[in-house]
Amino acid sequence: MSSSDIFIGETIGTAVLILLGGGVCAAVTLKASKARNAGWLAITFGWGFAVLTAVYISAPLSGAHLNPAVTLALAIKDNDFSNVATYWGGQLLGAMIGAALVWVAYYGQFLAHLTDKEIVGGPGAQATKVKAVEAQETGAGPVLGVFSTGPEIRNVVQNLATEIIGTVVLVLAVLTQGLNDNGNGLGTLGALITSLVVVSIGLSLGGPTGYAINPARDLGPRIVHALLPLPNKGGSDWSYAWIPIAGPLIGGAIAAGIYNVAFA
Repeated sequence: MSSSDIFIGETIGTAVLILLGGGVCAAVTLKASKARNAGWLAITFGWGFAVLTAVYISAPLSGAHLNPAVTLALAIKDNDFSNVATYWGGQLLGAMIGAALVWVAYYGQFLAHLTDKEIVGGPGAQATKVKAVEAQETGAGPVLGVFSTGPEIRNVVQNLATEIIGTVVLVLAVLTQGLNDNGNGLGTLGALITSLVVVSIGLSLGGPTGYAINPARDLGPRIVHALLPLPNKGGSDWSYAWIPIAGPLIGGAIAAGIYNVAFA
């Protein structure tokens, strides 16, 4: 694969991943959305199908890493870091494009949500005695969850450990696909397996932090949230932002180490 193929494939694939994954978060979160309050099952399966779609689209060009933690793990496994920067650049750009497209697709819902006094407070809000939980969280605005992850309980050690553990599971599942079918991998079936692993992680390990398990997935949309002209959008919670970057990268490195010791 050429550097241009890698960059283009990762940009397109990660944009699709975030468009569909962030899209389900918007659908469930925003007022005036037909899917509002559809719940955690909708989010986890939405992200799983987002992975399936993005991997299928981008695999012919770049191999569909779509995740800096996966790229790092494969580089450690193969002892080849020559294309890491190209992969990471495409992934971050794609994540930002995907997040911007979510804003475009749900433009009216964002405006309705962020001008509703029950959500953002302000004069007259006291009469309803209702305010979104997101708007009360320190450092996080009322729609940040559409773009990026955040913990239910802020505990640095636990939050970091949760992201590490979830990413180890994801990356081990990706790395060991190559050992199946007599070393020929799983082919297109691998996209389905990976998407189901993401659903499983979301259902089982997503509760504490919202399971970023992907630094680009969290950082790119968080940057877009900070830049978008959204009224009453609140903060982007930058004090937490390092955890969904460091945790998955550490988890990816650990998974590569486990693979090299146990499977190579």
